[in-house]
Amino acid sequence: MTPRHRMEALLVKAAFGLLGRLPPARAARLAGGIARAIGPLLPVSRVARTNLRLAMPEQDRTARRRIVRGLWWNLGCTVAEMPHLSEFRASGTAASYDITGTETLRWLTAKGGPAIFFSGHIGNWELLAPCAAAHGVRLAVLYRAADNPAVDELTARFRRLAMGGNLTMLPKGASGARGAIAHLARGGFIAMLADQKMNDGIEVPLFGHPAMTAPAVAALALRFRCPVIPAHTERLGPARIRVIVEPPLELPDSGDRGADIAALTRAVNACLERWIRARPEGWLWLHRRFAKEIYRRHSRRA
Repeated sequence: MTPRHRMEALLVKAAFGLLGRLPPARAARLAGGIARAIGPLLPVSRVARTNLRLAMPEQDRTARRRIVRGLWWNLGCTVAEMPHLSEFRASGTAASYDITGTETLRWLTAKGGPAIFFSGHIGNWELLAPCAAAHGVRLAVLYRAADNPAVDELTARFRRLAMGGNLTMLPKGASGARGAIAHLARGGFIAMLADQKMNDGIEVPLFGHPAMTAPAVAALALRFRCPVIPAHTERLGPARIRVIVEPPLELPDSGDRGADIAALTRAVNACLERWIRARPEGWLWLHRRFAKEIYRRHSRRA
């Protein structure tokens, strides 16, 4: 580990230590307020504002500023809730969630796997797996490991605690793909965040623009002919989350595997877009999600 990684890990550990000693809602309000004050001033927020102009041109400048402040508030709250993940319970507790779509989870527990859940960086996405597990569906999680291995292990520890010490985490890449295939073949359930750009993915629309998108959800679902479950979270307040589990998507079966993968990936992006439009301040707008040419054209017009 490099000296920079060691210093970064010490700072993150100290921050989580402080936030973990505070009551969950107070920790979330503190971190959310700091992030909302500082985040919009950071250079990365220019990416968020550009994404908003591309994705939701009907929003005026005042609305875009409100959304950017909101995304930083949500991100700060989500970070602060990390050391409290294991404390979240059903409504009425200091860190609480409620859930809609329990009938889908009951159906899955009765039916068994395999099945694939997909979500996005919306609300507090970290709560999806613990909440599903509390209702009988234990998810293995495909994730992107943090660049700093010490920080990665620290966040993994919080996730394992929230799952009662029993969590299968599959890092993105070849080994994670093999692990996901093996897990599904054993009748397991997996979860993926499907809203990040993948340069070697496939081009499907998002907010009316071409977006390189990972086809893994569709490819695995069609390989196993298993249910694809849309699920996401909404922030109701500091340490208060709603988890929404929807009925499975319809699997295409045209006989053309490439066309079916593209069609199902378009359906995944359509779900993400619907969720984001409903609560745009809840999504992480900070990544360049669209094709490079879209940004170049936008820059020339700006």
